[in-house]
Amino acid sequence: MIRNHINDMKVLKAIKNKKETVVDHESRRWSGPVEVLLHFLAALVGYYLIEAMARHSMSAAWTFFLSHEKVFLYNTMLIFLTSLPVFLFRRRVFLRVLTGSVWAIFGIANGIVLANRVTPLTGPDLMMLSEGLTVIRKYMPIWQIALIGAGIVALLAGLVFFFLKAPVYRGKLRRIPVLIAILLSIVAGFGLTRQCIRDRILSTYFENIASAYHDYGFPYCLMVTVFDTGVSQPDRYSEKMINEILADEGKEKKTKKRGEELPNIIFVQCETFFDPTRVRQLSFSEDPLPNWHKLEKKYSSGLYRVPVVGAGTVNSEFETMTGMSLRFFGPGEYPYKGVLMDAPCESAAYVLKDLGLSTHAVHNNDAIFYRRNEVYRNLGFDTFTSCEYMENQDDVNEINWMRDRNLIDPINDALNSTPGRDFLLTVTVQPHGAYPSEWRLTDPAIRVSGARTEAQNAAWEYYVNQLHEEDAFVQALIDEMSARKEPTIILFYGDHLPTMNLTGDDLNKGSVYQTNYLIWDNMGLQRQKKNIAAYQAAAEIFKELKIYDGVMFRFQQTMQRSDSYTFDMQALQYDMLYGEKYVYGGKEPYSAVDTRMGVRKIELSSVLKVGQDMIYFTGKNFTPSCKVVIGDEVIEDTLYINDTTLVTRGEKIDPGENVSVGVRAKGSVREMLPGSDIYLFRGSSYALTVDQKAMTERNTAEGQTSSSS
Repeated sequence: MIRNHINDMKVLKAIKNKKETVVDHESRRWSGPVEVLLHFLAALVGYYLIEAMARHSMSAAWTFFLSHEKVFLYNTMLIFLTSLPVFLFRRRVFLRVLTGSVWAIFGIANGIVLANRVTPLTGPDLMMLSEGLTVIRKYMPIWQIALIGAGIVALLAGLVFFFLKAPVYRGKLRRIPVLIAILLSIVAGFGLTRQCIRDRILSTYFENIASAYHDYGFPYCLMVTVFDTGVSQPDRYSEKMINEILADEGKEKKTKKRGEELPNIIFVQCETFFDPTRVRQLSFSEDPLPNWHKLEKKYSSGLYRVPVVGAGTVNSEFETMTGMSLRFFGPGEYPYKGVLMDAPCESAAYVLKDLGLSTHAVHNNDAIFYRRNEVYRNLGFDTFTSCEYMENQDDVNEINWMRDRNLIDPINDALNSTPGRDFLLTVTVQPHGAYPSEWRLTDPAIRVSGARTEAQNAAWEYYVNQLHEEDAFVQALIDEMSARKEPTIILFYGDHLPTMNLTGDDLNKGSVYQTNYLIWDNMGLQRQKKNIAAYQAAAEIFKELKIYDGVMFRFQQTMQRSDSYTFDMQALQYDMLYGEKYVYGGKEPYSAVDTRMGVRKIELSSVLKVGQDMIYFTGKNFTPSCKVVIGDEVIEDTLYINDTTLVTRGEKIDPGENVSVGVRAKGSVREMLPGSDIYLFRGSSYALTVDQKAMTERNTAEGQTSSSS
């Protein structure tokens, strides 16, 4: 019996050794140069599929391969290099699948992005996941989102299964020689990259990021947008260089007017706004912008050059507010998600604040979108009123963007909140995409025809009718400001063209990087018909008002005709944002502002228990986004009755507990925004007193959060 058992064990061991011999033989057979070659071929096929997804066509990817073979092989090399570390491990098959899956996710994501906007997937996009989740339902139906979610779950499950079941390399691992080979390959890759740039096969400057991706390939362009950020230090950067640039501006003019001597200054950034009559092939049942066209004949107007097309709202906002150009930042970079999160930046708001104006921002979309609630404190805004602090939050268009007519009251509230003059940035949202390819409007004011397909006609008709309502908003705001009888100047401008796959050939005027602008005033300023860039706009208005403050604005006023204009502008931007701040004598002149959320302060005046489980909270300036906070618990099912009453059910509040009203942010990141003071409930309906200790602790915590961000 024992002998038989021993014989069985010998047989099993022999079988195991034979299997290991076979596996080891197979490992040796597919290792070495053959394995590396197959590895490269896999990268080649994978890159071909990535380009096919980007171009939404297998044949277009093949054409790209034939016409840009060097670029194609270079991008294949990039994918190959990222997967070389698999040779350091035994689970090579699994790691190849894992690496391939990561590239496949990037490729699929890029294809989806390009189906909904002109700009491809960039490095900064990867840092803006929360913003993407906020708007995804506006661009994709639920079933597509569910399909993507199911795909992600299936992929993760497949990776787990593959990790457990995939074959394992049994040959001898030579980690040191392999590691040396990988490092040498990476060094060679860097050298090849430099050579390709010198030979102009590749480029590090993307004037048009969509064209760059089309010409240089997805992996290379993605890599550039990930690593090439900020403004590069100019050659010969020094205090002497900066002083010479400032000296070239000539004798410095002084701003003589301050405070009440200046008018109210309002910038209105109109979401996806331009004149649709510029599109050659479109026909309209009537003028889509009757008010705008009438105003153009009386006030300054023209084309407005912006740094983006189809997306990137805050980059147009950045250029307009700061007088700086995005061309000197990394491709696809968002300063709002980078340098402006960390430090103050000279802006129109800071300059006018120093001249005695109060500064406000109003936006009928989420406060945390592009982190405006944090960035605006570094741009010098005293207050920021987002949609969460507005009453008519349910007044939305067919794809759930808040209508812009709801901005009139918050604008008036901001202007009424101070006794003096004000600077106000208003950012609209109503004409935002995505534009439905089916007929959504039952009785449109404007009928549109002439597009290539019925689906495109439907999208254009929806979009143009949103512009028609935007046009009505422009006139309504002008009427409102005229009725105030205060000196006022308003800059209206579009942030970018819509995502309609427009090209320059489709337009009868301007390029796809030019929207439209209009400057209205009630002071009799001279009408000018000229085209300007977004970074020149504030300087133009300041010049009309004889305001000569601000380094970049003064530069834009005096140096546009200089031969060294572009170089000098980059040097100033670097010095102000990343350098030694020689323009300010080596010291930062601005400090972050304690921006208050909402112009109208939310107040809680009484707490009234009704019946067994209902509590009425009364006060002032409540909105549908308000939530009662008892202790540290946010009551999510708070019922909004009106601007003075909130109700909770099934909650209790004991004497001595803290109670307040917070504001729940919209969007995917459901954080709490500032609301009322914290009160101490003493057991009686009206026995509320501000808890100074709790307020001090909250203010300290908010200050630490702001500093760390």
